[in-house]
Amino acid sequence: MAKTIALVVAAGRGQRFGAELPKQYLAVAGRPMLYHSAAAFARHPRVDAVRVVIHPDDCARYDAAVSGLGLLDPVAGGATRQESVRLGLESLTPLAPERVLVHDGARPAVDAGVIDRVLAALDDAPGAIAAVPVGDSLKRAAEDGRIAASVDRAGLWRAQTPQAFRFDDILAAHRAAADRALTDDSGLTDDAAVAEAAGMAVKLVPGSEDNVKVTTEDDVARVERALGDRLESRVGMGFDVHPFGSGDHVMLCGVRVAHDRGLVGHSDADAGLHALVDAVLGALGAGDIGELFPSGDAEWRDADSGVFAARVREMVAAAGGEIAHLDVTLTCERPRIGPHREAMAARLAELFGVARGRISVKATTTDRLGFIGRGEGLAALAVATLRLPG
Repeated sequence: MAKTIALVVAAGRGQRFGAELPKQYLAVAGRPMLYHSAAAFARHPRVDAVRVVIHPDDCARYDAAVSGLGLLDPVAGGATRQESVRLGLESLTPLAPERVLVHDGARPAVDAGVIDRVLAALDDAPGAIAAVPVGDSLKRAAEDGRIAASVDRAGLWRAQTPQAFRFDDILAAHRAAADRALTDDSGLTDDAAVAEAAGMAVKLVPGSEDNVKVTTEDDVARVERALGDRLESRVGMGFDVHPFGSGDHVMLCGVRVAHDRGLVGHSDADAGLHALVDAVLGALGAGDIGELFPSGDAEWRDADSGVFAARVREMVAAAGGEIAHLDVTLTCERPRIGPHREAMAARLAELFGVARGRISVKATTTDRLGFIGRGEGLAALAVATLRLPG
């Protein structure tokens, strides 16, 4: 039984943000905002499962955004945020969790420490929310824009998410407030308000200034910095070599190149892709291509090496990272690489999910020295730079 489930609310349209896409699907730090929001809970050791509440029109966007995270199937939300939360909670009843965390999909920079604190507070309270004390002076405005009054900030906090509750309690509170929550002017601006209306005592715990809800372009820049500060750069190297044999083409960096000979190998012998896959695995510290795709395994006989690239791309995503840059050098006398370089770079961008401008494909020869110079085979040397959680 899943004791703790996170419910990420992402059914809104984000109309105030003014983007073509709902803001939770806009890219920040290289991935959709929703990916970061959900990943923080999916990777937390005290969270057993994650479910996202989405708009019914966003199924394809959602699938692309959270690929590799292993979440529960999403559920459709309602007309208001609180209705969406209630529908999400109702969907969890068959799983009977003890605790639930409710989080905004547009808060991508939540960190493990905030999640820890709200969960710990449930040991002696039925509900707890992340919040930040108000530090600025507060003013109430008159209709003409002048200051009408100063407001005492003592004891005031800015509410954030996640907000954590004992599951049965918050589900009952939302059911009791279901009719009221159907309108945006209900006064139920968050789940703590729903809990308060039901007479629950909700505890405040320190949140984080980085845990901002994205509502403006400035907020995007702020969470970009926050997420970027949590990643470290790692570099991996890969090398591969294949001899020539019979055939009428070679596969290099995912592109079929006409040639009077083929390359010999268990799979399609794509030395460029093999070197790049090894480089990514090296940066991940996850072994090498021979361990993941053994040459003695019949499953990989004549396999398209794009399958290998897709697998390591998924591994990077599962680790919470991104591929920042790929550089491969192909060494051969023939075939000529220059005419195919752009096609190769475009194919690598597609396979590894990296922007074309972050990929370099180069070619060189050995000035007719050695086995490559004699035309017996070719080689590839690759470097991959990854950005991974520290």
